[in-house]
Amino acid sequence: MPLTISHRCQNIAPSLTLQIDNRAKEMAASGMDVVGFGAGEPDFPTPKHICDAAKEALDKGMTRYTAVPGTMELRMAITRKMERDHNLTYSPQEIIVSNGAKHSLFTVFQTILDPGDEVLIPTPCWVSYPELVRMAGGVPVFVPTDESNRFIPSNRDIASRVTRRTKAIIITSPSNPNGSIWSRDQLQFVGNLAVTHPFYIVSDEIYEKLIYDGRKHLSIAQLGEQIKEQTFIINGLSKAFCMTGWRIGYCAAPRREVAAMSAFQSQATSNANSIAQHAAAIALDGDQSCVEEMVKHFQHRRDVMVDGINKISGLACLKPEGAFYVMMNIKGILGRSYNGRVIEDSMDFAELLLAEKQVAVVPGIAFEAEGFCRLSYAIATDRIQEGLSRIEAFIESLK
Repeated sequence: MPLTISHRCQNIAPSLTLQIDNRAKEMAASGMDVVGFGAGEPDFPTPKHICDAAKEALDKGMTRYTAVPGTMELRMAITRKMERDHNLTYSPQEIIVSNGAKHSLFTVFQTILDPGDEVLIPTPCWVSYPELVRMAGGVPVFVPTDESNRFIPSNRDIASRVTRRTKAIIITSPSNPNGSIWSRDQLQFVGNLAVTHPFYIVSDEIYEKLIYDGRKHLSIAQLGEQIKEQTFIINGLSKAFCMTGWRIGYCAAPRREVAAMSAFQSQATSNANSIAQHAAAIALDGDQSCVEEMVKHFQHRRDVMVDGINKISGLACLKPEGAFYVMMNIKGILGRSYNGRVIEDSMDFAELLLAEKQVAVVPGIAFEAEGFCRLSYAIATDRIQEGLSRIEAFIESLK
């Protein structure tokens, strides 16, 4: 038999977001002054009390295997968090801790999908959703949106794509890449539709704490007991607590589904990092003022970025309601050229901007959103202003 790579692996598209970010880091390492708008992680340090908790875990010898679904300490902290934040009651047996929220999503789809099962994915969407579905043998079914409805799909568009093969829908609120938040009525429609059909709801709530202008997060699982029984809530510590490298994500779901996820994870990775689990429990139960302070900074940066983009001729963007991303509309400059090269799409724009002005943005094609680029404002305000200044100079040089 020939030594070949599996067709499944050959058909997986690598993360364009990480490619752009890695390229920017390589350029910076070579001495270039790069403004990186590509990263999907907070630039603030992990709060001290969380780092101290990790040191405590080391000192206490918490370096052994834990139960596959996570330590009881952390799962109990998650149940308290769900009750405190959303008035949702879960038992520890309805919680599974994984190596980051992406790993939680991977395990969910491996658990619920059979070959040919369909998953509804509103677009623009996070780059990994379609690939995670495909890796489990599923079929992504995209539900397109646009700026006119703040990138939230209409009820009609969602309902029209439901078939006998629909197994799940992915809800992301606040959204990566556009920062939009689903309303109660929109969530209620999806919840009722899922119960009627029926199909699962995969609710990615990793950005729930990063919400601005006095808004409050609403989980779809809060809208009815039957909806809750069909919902996988995905969350983690990466965004709210600046713990991207700690790799702690979790899923709250019905006991039967969590037991199946745990069995799968037991053969794949076993438990998440034991030291990080203790620190995560301290983070969830501890002082939340560090999160609140970070949100204030992000809101200010958002305002600076949105105002700056909308002042540049040919560019535009909506003001995000959450997360730390802006979807910049570049349709007004498509067809123009730079040194003889025509900018035909978002990839052309991103490549030229990085090469000529050392500004990294992620092309919208990565999110099923051609005609846009995603910019992260998880960088210092002065760097946002510098990057926008370079973008403006680049736009002014186009023919």
